[in-house]
Amino acid sequence: MTQTVTAGLTALKDDLAALYRDLHEHPELSLQETRTAALLAGRLRDAGFDEVAEGIGGTGVVGLLRSGDGPVVMVRADIDALPVEEMTDLPYASRVRGVDHEGRDVPVMHACGHDMHAVCLVGAATLLAGAREQWSGTLLVVFQPAEELVRGARDMVADGLFERFPKPDIVLGQHVGPLPAGFIGHGAGPVMAAADSLDITLHGRGSHGSRPEASVDPVLMAANVVTRLQGIVSREVPPAETAVVTVGRLQAGTKENIIPATAELGVNIRTYTPQVRTLVRAAVERVVRAESQASAAVAEPTFRWFSSAPALVSDPDSTRTTVAAFAAYFGQERMMRMPQVNASEDVGVFGEVLGVPTVFWFWGGLDTRTVVDALREGRLDALPSNHSPHFAPLVEPTLSTGVEALVVAALTWLGPAA
Repeated sequence: MTQTVTAGLTALKDDLAALYRDLHEHPELSLQETRTAALLAGRLRDAGFDEVAEGIGGTGVVGLLRSGDGPVVMVRADIDALPVEEMTDLPYASRVRGVDHEGRDVPVMHACGHDMHAVCLVGAATLLAGAREQWSGTLLVVFQPAEELVRGARDMVADGLFERFPKPDIVLGQHVGPLPAGFIGHGAGPVMAAADSLDITLHGRGSHGSRPEASVDPVLMAANVVTRLQGIVSREVPPAETAVVTVGRLQAGTKENIIPATAELGVNIRTYTPQVRTLVRAAVERVVRAESQASAAVAEPTFRWFSSAPALVSDPDSTRTTVAAFAAYFGQERMMRMPQVNASEDVGVFGEVLGVPTVFWFWGGLDTRTVVDALREGRLDALPSNHSPHFAPLVEPTLSTGVEALVVAALTWLGPAA
């Protein structure tokens, strides 16, 4: 049955490739994906979906396709771009600039492959709609905004996604990455890390640079905090566990001879288990408070936790079933077992909210020979990867593989034709 459904892909390839180049050339930042959403909604309507809704959770798009009784299968793709200046020299490279959610003028690029994700889901949705007599159940297609802000999934849930549409029995998703094009990467259990971000403000007392004794120096306080935070992972997290604490932003002062009154830090945390996540979050606050007290800060530090996503857990049993279907369709030689990825994805929110399994996999978008040579020479870090200004997946076979993988996975969980 699967081969019959995917046979229609040949006729769609040129159109899907054109849509991909269009989206790549016209990226939109998180919370601003209006043009993208309109194009995707139009494709679902053209495919004959029973219901298509826009504006879910801001700019999210939801499509519903029914074919009798059976399981409800949700397939999700993210659609937002990043504030990155493209350096690929492709004829369809982005030249777009935009204003981000903090009001800054920034370049815009699909540097994470969300344009490829969206187009692959368009292709899979079109094929499944054209062959609905070959399966039974309900297909719930979700184009999610604002993944890069780690909020789009929660926004859609808060906007009544699962009250307005049927609750799925399983959530399916995929991500393109720096693997050989045409290959499927898979893992089970926690496959991507939980992410937590916070802003910290340290409160000192300003003074002239020539009179440090009159100050409480927040810059020195911040420097000690940065150093001390690195001891959390090395001395408090068990060696068998994985965690990352990154201080990605440190800002203080306006002039070299003025000791400022405050210093600000931006911190990001990556963990895989709830226990380690709780430990690290608490340790960060403890360290910052202790350093503030040791420095005689004039006020308690201020914490603003503003972004969070759970660890992405690909349900082991459901993953085994799906990966077996992939191996049967693509061949075992195109399957690659993946290590855990320290990056994060908020697709896990959907399954977590509902208490249903999520299955998530990766697929490759780079030239096979380039990847193999880099692997042989021990320079994998030199390959353009997600969020790089040079990251742009090959259109083919990346596009076809992504469409086929979504179709195979969906048909694995939809019911047989009545």
